[in-house]
Amino acid sequence: MATSTSFSYCSSLFLSILIISGFVFAEMVNSMGINYGQIANNLPSPDDVVPLVKSIGISKIKLYDADPKVLKAFANTGVQFIVGLGNEYLTKVQDPAQAQNWVKSNVQAHLPATNITCIFVGNEVLTFNDTSLSNNLLPAMQSVHAALVSLNLDKQVTVTTAHSLSILETSFPPSAGAFRQDLTGCITPILNFHSKTGSPFLINAYPYFAYKSNPKQVPLDYVLFQPNSGSLDSGTNLHYDNMLFAQIDAVYSALAALGFKKLPVHISETGWPSKGDEDEAGATPENAKKYNGNLIKLICQKKGTPLRPGSDLNIYVFALFNENMKPGPTSERNFGLFKPDGSPAYSIGLSVSNSSFGNGNSSSNSGSGSGSGGLVNPITPSPPGTSSSGYLAISSAAVTESCHVIGLIPMLVVFF
Repeated sequence: MATSTSFSYCSSLFLSILIISGFVFAEMVNSMGINYGQIANNLPSPDDVVPLVKSIGISKIKLYDADPKVLKAFANTGVQFIVGLGNEYLTKVQDPAQAQNWVKSNVQAHLPATNITCIFVGNEVLTFNDTSLSNNLLPAMQSVHAALVSLNLDKQVTVTTAHSLSILETSFPPSAGAFRQDLTGCITPILNFHSKTGSPFLINAYPYFAYKSNPKQVPLDYVLFQPNSGSLDSGTNLHYDNMLFAQIDAVYSALAALGFKKLPVHISETGWPSKGDEDEAGATPENAKKYNGNLIKLICQKKGTPLRPGSDLNIYVFALFNENMKPGPTSERNFGLFKPDGSPAYSIGLSVSNSSFGNGNSSSNSGSGSGSGGLVNPITPSPPGTSSSGYLAISSAAVTESCHVIGLIPMLVVFF
């Protein structure tokens, strides 16, 4: 309770400062999602998170479980949820009765008040190199989908799983993207499942890890969406400006190579840490600000990737909060846009809608607070010479397409 009270006070004070100053976060577009991880002992209560999420216009949230406190807190907000069913449940939910019980308790119980649209069954299962785990993935997905069908929920809730980019054997050039040969036998039936049920293919893509692994060879500007020369994919004659789009199109190419050209791809995780250990190159607030700020700018352009210019990007940023109990290097605990007290981990250099904070505790059908009252200009470059030069003030109003994105040079793309 002490944490919640502290958050409420600090958050209210912080939001008041924002209203006066007119700076920091912007009201984001509806295609923007956020990962809400909770491996921490100092996070605010879900009730306190609701106005914070609404104040920045996030309309999509991905959970790693189906936390009832979170799902109840976001009831009647319109925010769309992807809920997770962990790897430890893959064997259990193959039992139809167990799958139905899970869906009833964790999904049906919250509908329609909470807008749950998808269940992801397992996270990066195929890259654990555990055949027993991999063999259980598709049967678990099928069982959960069957439970949704039996409850007449399959038209509003889809079933998928999230993959690491290391399922790719070839990633450069993007047109040569291909899945690992040893995983093709597992992946192809899963793709058939997606095709039949209409669910998206989820991929976790982190240019940060490519840079961290080889900072002398991977240009920082390229991974941060900053200007550089770019590169032409000779296979498609398409020009690439950044690593993330190259990664996404490599996935599209890998899918097409197996005959699944029309499957939608969603980026279920991407982000940049604001702090790391001494050997974690690039993990700084400045780079996190550039990566996420420029990513939001690209999402607002609604242009898609070079290979799929007409497709929505459907990107979920990792993560909402820094999580102080995550294992691993320091960077793992510092991917959050926010600190646990509700203040930004770093300034993205965006402007905020004054009206969004005043309505923080009210319900909204859209969950995005996309009204026009009190909004700043849709896109306003920061003054030249300032630390945030090149970042944009973004609202959900009309967005121009004058943004310049950056380059890619021929290299081996390293995936995490």
